[in-house]
Amino acid sequence: MRKALSAKARSLCLDMIAEGVAVSDPSGHIEIVLVEDNPTDAELCLRSLKGHNLANNIIWLRDGAEALDYLFSRGAHSGRKSAGKPTLVLLDLRLPKIDGKEVLRRIKADDRLKSIPVVVLTSSREDRDINECYNLGANSFVVKPVEFDNFAKTVASLGYYWAAINTSVQLD
Repeated sequence: MRKALSAKARSLCLDMIAEGVAVSDPSGHIEIVLVEDNPTDAELCLRSLKGHNLANNIIWLRDGAEALDYLFSRGAHSGRKSAGKPTLVLLDLRLPKIDGKEVLRRIKADDRLKSIPVVVLTSSREDRDINECYNLGANSFVVKPVEFDNFAKTVASLGYYWAAINTSVQLD
C-alpha cells in the first residue's frame, strides 16, 4: 500500500511540474543548496532541478566544510548577499572534510538556519543513519535511487515539494 501511495504522490508532483505550476515563494527567489561530493550525482541533481525550473539559484557545494562556510557566510563565502537563508538544502551524508551529519547538526543548532528544510539525499539505507538524521532535525531522509530516470524524478519531486508546495517558517 505504501509504495502505491508513493507512486501516486510522485506522479502528482511530476504532473504539476509538467503543467508548469508556479513556485509559491512570495519573493520569487528560490535557492537550493546541493551538498554532494559525487560529480555524477550532482550533475543529475542539477539537470533535474534546472530542467524543471524549480530554482532560480542552485548552489553546488562539494564537501561539508564548504557547505558550512557558505551557510554561515564565512571564508570564501563571507561576502555573499543572502546570508544563510536558502529555500532548501539537499545534503549527502558521506562527504569529505566534514560529514553530512555534522553539517546537519550545525545547521539545526543555529537559530538563523534551523528553519531551513534539510533533506538528506544519500545512498545509505542504514537504520542508524536514518534515526540519527531525524534526531538531528532532518526534514526528510531519501535514499538515492540507483536507476538514472528514477533518480532524476526523485530529485524533481523533492525540489517541487520543498520549493513550491511546502510552506516554511520565515525567521528573520
